[in-house]
Amino acid sequence: MKILSPRVLRALERFNAAYPWDHNAHYHRWILRQLPRRFNCALEVGSGSGDLARLLAGRAAAVKAVDSDPVITAEAQRLTPAALPVTFGVADAAVELPEGSYDVITCVATIHHLPFAHALTCFRRQLTPGGTLVIVGLSRAKSPVDYLLGAVAVPANAAMGWLKNRGRPSPRPVSMTARTRPADMTFDDIVRETRNVLPGARLRRRLFWRYTLVWNQP
Repeated sequence: MKILSPRVLRALERFNAAYPWDHNAHYHRWILRQLPRRFNCALEVGSGSGDLARLLAGRAAAVKAVDSDPVITAEAQRLTPAALPVTFGVADAAVELPEGSYDVITCVATIHHLPFAHALTCFRRQLTPGGTLVIVGLSRAKSPVDYLLGAVAVPANAAMGWLKNRGRPSPRPVSMTARTRPADMTFDDIVRETRNVLPGARLRRRLFWRYTLVWNQP
């Protein structure tokens, strides 16, 4: 569904490129609010430049962070103080996750790169009893609600870019240099498959083309 003309879209693209901001990092503080103040071990899947992994390290005894991109993983390691209890590794989460049990598993803008139900099953298997899974994901717009949220997000996105950059054109953050791909599952698809694997999971559409999923291991 096209809401804006090509000319307006091109102008918005130029504006957003001049005032970039990380939509995923926008949800990092929200993620922390879903978690205990202290926990033992966390797994961050699709860690990118390591921003969330470093935040998790403020609460965890140990954080394992994995990403399939060796370039962004090396940059994450460079940006991370040696004193933080974070271990970065290159791994294809579509094939396997690091062995172990985790009190917290996070996955931001990554699960649409993976076989969805299989990934949820792996997360469920590796969460400790009482552990928390938090996903921030992307879905393919299909319903009127999706398009309405997208329409609201367009001006909000430009405003946030202006505010976060304090009105000054800026280069893209390191976190925005990781490889991306569009989502192919709709939100309704995601809800249906999640209910089959993670009964009781809490899902919600969010602004800025995201949804959230929170589940606690019984």
